[in-house]
Amino acid sequence: MTEGAIYPSLSGRHVLITGGASGIGEAFVAAFASQKAKVTFLDIALDAGRNLQSRLSADTAFIECDLTDIDALESSVAKARMLNGNIDVLINNAANDDRHNIEEVSPEYWDNRIAVNLRHQFFAARAVAADMRESGRGSIINLGSISWHVGLGGMSVYVTSKAAITGMTRALARELGGDRIRVNCIVPGAVRTERQVEHWLTPDAEKEIMDGQCLKKSIFPQHVASMGLFLASDDSLMCTGREYFVDAGWL
Repeated sequence: MTEGAIYPSLSGRHVLITGGASGIGEAFVAAFASQKAKVTFLDIALDAGRNLQSRLSADTAFIECDLTDIDALESSVAKARMLNGNIDVLINNAANDDRHNIEEVSPEYWDNRIAVNLRHQFFAARAVAADMRESGRGSIINLGSISWHVGLGGMSVYVTSKAAITGMTRALARELGGDRIRVNCIVPGAVRTERQVEHWLTPDAEKEIMDGQCLKKSIFPQHVASMGLFLASDDSLMCTGREYFVDAGWL
C-alpha cells in the first residue's frame, strides 16, 4: 500500500484496541503506532501479542486478556489506563468467525459465540466512557461485518452478533453523544488476513467474492485500519452513529 494520511490529532492520544495481536487488529495497532499514538492492545494470544509489542515503539503496550471474562476485561482497561493514561479511542475489534450450521448450535455454543463476538464490545465501551467524559471527547469504533448485509450462510450466530453491533452502535451514539463521545461502526468485507487465507479463501470462495465486489481487488487489513484512523481522528469530528463500509462495494 502507498503511504497513508497523517492525522496530527492522534499524536499522543491513548488508543485501546481489542484483539490486536493478529489480522485486522494487528493492522490497527501498527497504524495507530505510526501516528505516534499511545497504543494498548488486548488479546488472548500471548506469544503473538508479545512479538508484536517487541516490534513497535515503547508507547505500545500489550495486555493478555480473555475478553469473554468481563471482570478481566474491566481490570485490563484499568491497567491500560495506568500504563498510558485516560483512554481517548477504543477500537472494538476482537471477534471469531468460526463456521457452524444451525443443527450444531447448542445453548452453550450460542452463549459463547455471543460472548466472543458481541458482549465484550458493550462492556469495553462502558469501561472507557468515563475517561472520555472527563476529556470532553472520545471515539469508539466497533467492528461489524459484511456477513449480515449480504446474508452469508454457515455462521448464523456470528452473523447475528455482527448485526446486533449496528444497533448497539446507534444506541451508544445516542446515549454518549451529549458527552461528545462519538460511536461508529466499520463494516469490513472479505479481508485477506492470514486466518482467512488458511481456513476459508479457497479459489471458489475468492471467485464468488470478486464476482460480488464492484472493485475487483483484494481487501487487506491496512485498508480497514485506514478507515479507523480517520474515524478516531478529529477530522471525523461530526461523524457518529453510522456504518462505514470497507468492502470494495460488495453488492
